[in-house]
Amino acid sequence: MNRREFISWVGVGWLASSLLVVITACSSEAPTASRPRGFQQVGTLAELQTGQILVTQGLGKNPVLIVPNPKNSNMPVAVNPTCTHAVCRVGWQVDLKVFVCPCHGCKFDLAGKVVKGPAAKPLTTYEAKIEDNQVLVKPG
Repeated sequence: MNRREFISWVGVGWLASSLLVVITACSSEAPTASRPRGFQQVGTLAELQTGQILVTQGLGKNPVLIVPNPKNSNMPVAVNPTCTHAVCRVGWQVDLKVFVCPCHGCKFDLAGKVVKGPAAKPLTTYEAKIEDNQVLVKPG
């Protein structure tokens, strides 16, 4: 298998694994009106427990990716999924507990900090929480 075929298969694998994100983004409702203290509802706890929630509209100009926090189930993790190196969209890898960029292999931890380059800057993070079985995010 040559390099081009390998990269094509990696791309196909990434697209297939992102299918759940796309389905969730297309099927979930748009964020509702602002909650007290600037939080906005982006989904339900049940949706978050299925994997992740990706919001591309309604929280400002940047997309937000929300994933369950393996350390604290009441405090989900919300980041801007745009890689700070090549502007590709990172994805959450549950087994590694890191955000991974498909373009150059950058990895970011739960706090958005760079674990593996070539990215030098961390991902932008947002305050998120669970309240009344609703996932809330405070846009930045």
